[in-house]
Amino acid sequence: MPRQKCREGALIFALIVNNNYGVSSLYIIGLTGGIGTGKSTVAAMLQELGALVIDADQVARKVVEPGSVGLQEIVNHFGPEVLLADGSLNRKALGAEIFKDAAKRELLNSITHPMIKAEIADELDEIRKNTPEAVVVIEAPLLIEAGMVSMVDEVWLVTVSTQVQIERVMARDQIDYNAALMRVNSQMSAQERMAYSQVVISTDPGLEEVRQQVAGEWQRVKNLLEGSCV
Repeated sequence: MPRQKCREGALIFALIVNNNYGVSSLYIIGLTGGIGTGKSTVAAMLQELGALVIDADQVARKVVEPGSVGLQEIVNHFGPEVLLADGSLNRKALGAEIFKDAAKRELLNSITHPMIKAEIADELDEIRKNTPEAVVVIEAPLLIEAGMVSMVDEVWLVTVSTQVQIERVMARDQIDYNAALMRVNSQMSAQERMAYSQVVISTDPGLEEVRQQVAGEWQRVKNLLEGSCV
């Protein structure tokens, strides 16, 4: 692309971003993918490169802390058996229920997703005030399902082969093959997610190859924001 057209394109892009997100040029990447695909690894790489990372899983924990409205709503719908002795959420017990029951999974999502989105929006506002030129990564396994695509400028999808994904889930959660397969199949497929994604990062190759993929896409984003086609 000729440099002049590149600069014109960058200017138009900046106007679009500013129209969506106010006067700042905050740029937001939505990082998503199924369980065990390697999202946290990619997020850590992006953080090393200079991105600010919002971990939706951490936010999800915050909105169901003891004494929170979120936790009370979960107890109201799922019963006190989803609580540990100290009054905190028994994630293992709740997970066992929702991964085998789509209706319960949808119910839980209907309780927590609006709270998670609101908390992330607050965090973005804070970043926008303090670091308006930042590139922010929202690492969210349910980015698409939770309706957060409209909050980001582009979506990065992390993928891995199904066999590797299952093996990672088995090792991480200390569960058997069938339980891991059930968890993988309970989520939106990579093919479905691709329809929403602008970038696909495969973690099937070695770590160095993944790092190169991430670095290349990061440089593309930086070039875009700087109005460069190089």
